[in-house]
Amino acid sequence: MFQTAILSLLCSLILWLVYWYYKINKYEKYLKTVPGPARTPIMGNIPDIGSPVSFLEDLLKLSYMYKGNFKLYIGAQPRVFLVEPKDLEFLLNSTSLLTKSKSYKFLYRWLGAGLLTSSGNKWKKHRKIITPAFHFQILEEFIDVFNSASDVLVEKLNAAPNKSSIDIYPFIARCTLDIICETAMGTSVDAQNDINSEYVNSVKILLGILVQRSLSPILANDLLYPFTTTYQKEKAALKVVHGYTKSVINKRKIEFYNNSKSEDRNVDSFGRKKKQAFLDLLLEYSANDPSFTEQHIQEEVDTFMFEGHDTTATSITFALYALAMNPHIQEKAYAELKEIFSNNSKRHASYRDLQEMKYLEMVIKETLRIYTTVPFYSRALEEDVNMNGQILPKGTMLNVFAYGVHHNPKIYKDPETFDPERFSIENSKERSPFAFIPFSAGPRNCIGQKFAMLEMKSSISDVLRNFKLLPSVPAHKVVLKSEAVLKSDNGVFVRLQKRMDS
Repeated sequence: MFQTAILSLLCSLILWLVYWYYKINKYEKYLKTVPGPARTPIMGNIPDIGSPVSFLEDLLKLSYMYKGNFKLYIGAQPRVFLVEPKDLEFLLNSTSLLTKSKSYKFLYRWLGAGLLTSSGNKWKKHRKIITPAFHFQILEEFIDVFNSASDVLVEKLNAAPNKSSIDIYPFIARCTLDIICETAMGTSVDAQNDINSEYVNSVKILLGILVQRSLSPILANDLLYPFTTTYQKEKAALKVVHGYTKSVINKRKIEFYNNSKSEDRNVDSFGRKKKQAFLDLLLEYSANDPSFTEQHIQEEVDTFMFEGHDTTATSITFALYALAMNPHIQEKAYAELKEIFSNNSKRHASYRDLQEMKYLEMVIKETLRIYTTVPFYSRALEEDVNMNGQILPKGTMLNVFAYGVHHNPKIYKDPETFDPERFSIENSKERSPFAFIPFSAGPRNCIGQKFAMLEMKSSISDVLRNFKLLPSVPAHKVVLKSEAVLKSDNGVFVRLQKRMDS
């Protein structure tokens, strides 16, 4: 029996090897002109891929080595990493190459087929439904929420140890969770008073698992995965996040239907139809169209709760870190704020004030370049495609390597230097719009990018008006790691010095 088992194992291995060579040869017929490192049998380039901490630097080195686009094989699956703006323009402007790659299936248990993961007619329908929720009239109404959440953030930072270095990410993450719940969901959750937020911690766990599954043949296998401890961790984290978002939906649903009897609920003082916030829009659409189900609402709320708090929190955190590490830039940003608020330094920021923060916007853009919030994202080819003369076969995964684009020395001189002036009008005018893609571009661009920019300006400006940001003592340098969202593996530590004139 033992010999039979060994023979079966050898046969399976041989068949797997034959299949691997068949698939590789099939793809290499077209992809042989795309450079990439040598492959090992069956595993492909998996041995070349380091941990989440080294992954980004490994990919960046490959883009430097091959002076542009390159390929890797995960098993027999080819992934072409794009860093050339002309090729990114081809992909991101396409109205047909919209299907997300197989890696996104690892998000389905969490986000379902929401706007981030869905494709085809469902994606188009939901995008059309949700787009009005980010109308500028609604964004203006959110400024009061930004201000009140920032007031609490400043209060919490004031209560932190005065002379100690602190990891600011947890403070920011709870603030942005308050903001997304009260703006888009219309529900207050008071996250900033929950120091050990289960939701924030569970999101962190789920993002880590996403990367693990993307890089591990065992964890990626749907048959083997349920027998792993990682699966049990994911199951527990999902229970928390889904329970959290369901409570948000149910709370708003009660208020929504109680208010639905009021005839003036949807009109302003002039009798004009009001613009509706995100969750109210979904609830009303569902009430009028039974095909838009409770599950659809849950999927979109899970998606926006994640995207609306974690990505923005990461960007704000890295911006504050960059300002602490670059005091001359911080002083210039602070000088701009002193000028804007010269008539009353204590007042809240208005929508117009946020629009006038031109230098701070440049700081934020430079933060998004160096600390690219979503380092890469991908599309699956469902047919053969001719991309600027390069034939890409059906089944290829095209990875938009945004971090690589933003660190490309051919586009950005001294790419590791933090320099907001790169984004002045003068310095930006000759640059391809596809050389700066923190919010993606084209039909599948980030629907909430204007919301995010206003929120980042509001939160960062409030912190800057109240605190001088100083480097950590002892010295702290962030160790970047790639999850679905860029993170620091060792926290983001700074010192806060209360401004005397605040």
